[in-house]
Amino acid sequence: MSIDELQEYGLEAMDGHEIRQFLSSQKIGVLGLPDADVPYLLPLSYGYDGDDRLYFTYLLGSSSRKESASDETETASFLVYTVDTMYNWQSVLLTGALTVVPESEWDDLEETMSDVWQPNLFETASLSGDVKLYEFRIREQTGVKHQGLPPAFEAGGESN
Repeated sequence: MSIDELQEYGLEAMDGHEIRQFLSSQKIGVLGLPDADVPYLLPLSYGYDGDDRLYFTYLLGSSSRKESASDETETASFLVYTVDTMYNWQSVLLTGALTVVPESEWDDLEETMSDVWQPNLFETASLSGDVKLYEFRIREQTGVKHQGLPPAFEAGGESN
């Protein structure tokens, strides 16, 4: 079924303001990078500038699949979603470009990155690993939500 067909069941498209609010209220999503056979998917925390950029901190080892896939791609996807119940959820899909942020610019992003969630092991591991900051510049965004019972249920559709 298409999104248009699902609207009769209560699915709603999110506008730009709702998408920005949603991205501002969340901290984790899934980055999708192209790979040879199947997409490479990574759960990542992010910082959001409130407009058109997300920022990801990468903790890298000596040969990082994440780093090479990020550096080689022209287009990536990022999915942010939350599910409270089967009738109350939101999902935003972003498409954009990834670039490395030079270390000389990290201080400028301190406020954006100040409340980014990271596992505690990052603090310990970052002492021995390489850290890079990536910018995800949003080119396209779509958001959908379902909040409340489907209209058929709300209209008093009682079971016998």
